[in-house]
Amino acid sequence: MSKSDNPLAPDQRIALTLEYDGAGYCGWQRQLSPSQASIQQEVECALARIADHRVKVICAGRTDAGVHATSQVLHFDCAIDRGRKAWVTGCNSLLPPSIRILDARTMAPDFHARFSATARRYNYIIQRRETAPAILAQRVLHIRRELDVTAMHRAAQALLGEQDFSAFRASGCQAKTPFRNVTSVRVISLGSYVVIDVQANAFLQHMVRNIVGSLLAIGDGSRPTAWIADLLAGKDRTRAAVTAAPGGLYLTQVTYPDQTGLAPAYIPPGFIEALA
Repeated sequence: MSKSDNPLAPDQRIALTLEYDGAGYCGWQRQLSPSQASIQQEVECALARIADHRVKVICAGRTDAGVHATSQVLHFDCAIDRGRKAWVTGCNSLLPPSIRILDARTMAPDFHARFSATARRYNYIIQRRETAPAILAQRVLHIRRELDVTAMHRAAQALLGEQDFSAFRASGCQAKTPFRNVTSVRVISLGSYVVIDVQANAFLQHMVRNIVGSLLAIGDGSRPTAWIADLLAGKDRTRAAVTAAPGGLYLTQVTYPDQTGLAPAYIPPGFIEALA
């Protein structure tokens, strides 16, 4: 019997799709101090109880403090594959309500949640109304001013293609190169909400939130539509707008080659309206 035919073979690689509300967490990454709650720490503790040994997970994209996900993907290696029900239902019974595993699959040994991914997609949700939200207080960016969504969308098209995103890169970003390939970007109006929907092969630290901050300056008329293109050409983060707050940002999709069998559900921009 080959290792692939034996359900008890060591080093089974498991991939999970999960969603989480990032409010109240210091971000995805486990911190040195256990008092700082992270998504990774909560997930690893739950998985370890099911696996009956220590588990280390690797995710498709590390989200910052306060950032949410509807389709994060991770992988880990386990001595025994406990089966989908244990990984999903069992782990969810051990996790806080703000974190939920949606699916579990046994993968090929060379699958990697981060390096096998071909694209990531983020939505940033803005709510325009006079009164700040109560229920969505940490889940959208509230603004009172009007926004020219058409101008924002037009300006955002300068982001398309593979180029240097130094102007939208956090000072502490540890990526080896500032080049990223943005394949799709839209700014959409949905009633009182504005959704910025962007997909790329990968993202720099704070890249989406820095882009959002500058698009908002265009939307309120304080900067011209050509400003995004000018910022990209200048490659100077200090010339761009402030970083948008984390609460409006959602990791909504991670794309993999078809042969992996992973197909995380994409949550379209309109999902936020169902919560209002």
